[in-house]
Amino acid sequence: MEHLLNMVVQMLEGSQITLEIFAVTLVLALPLGILAAMGRLSGIRPLSRLLELYIWVMRGTPLMLQLLFVYFALPMVGIRLPDIAAALLAFILNYAAYFAEIFRAGIQSVPKGQYEAAKTLGMSYGQTMRRIILPQVVRMVLPPVSNETINLVKDTSLIYILAMNDLLRVARTIVQREFDMTPFVIAGIFYLAMTAVLTWIFKRLEVHYGRYAK
Repeated sequence: MEHLLNMVVQMLEGSQITLEIFAVTLVLALPLGILAAMGRLSGIRPLSRLLELYIWVMRGTPLMLQLLFVYFALPMVGIRLPDIAAALLAFILNYAAYFAEIFRAGIQSVPKGQYEAAKTLGMSYGQTMRRIILPQVVRMVLPPVSNETINLVKDTSLIYILAMNDLLRVARTIVQREFDMTPFVIAGIFYLAMTAVLTWIFKRLEVHYGRYAK
């Protein structure tokens, strides 16, 4: 029992890195995704094209490749980042692109009549988005955002390739040292617990915003 407890304690320490990557990525990628979506739909052609290219690159290449690029390629051109900053940069840029497409689809699903009504009231594009469009979009995009957020929990395991002591690397280290597969089972339970909490939170949010749709 004491041996099992020691494993759990070590893996809890590793989960701190996992949770940090998850939390910071979510907090920064969501607003960046919203801004990118608004930029794509703003009608400013150069900005829209640039953001379209960014989203295409981020969604069309593996996150693992993006991690390796930031971690190994940037130092070759004189840009050196701490390990966790390099991981966060790759995660944020990747997930912001996915969130941008989710919010773009949500914004475009709002009837055009609402944009025209806001324009007749003298509202600017930014005011229309903030006061009328985005509150409706949030309700519509909750399910896909929920899916991407759960994917983010699982994707944090990719920082294993950067030799950072996250949950998965700590588990593998213990397995190699003690020839015991139990740490992998514990790691699986940790990931399941995190996704269960997120699923519960998003279900509550869907119920909350669903009231305003009636």
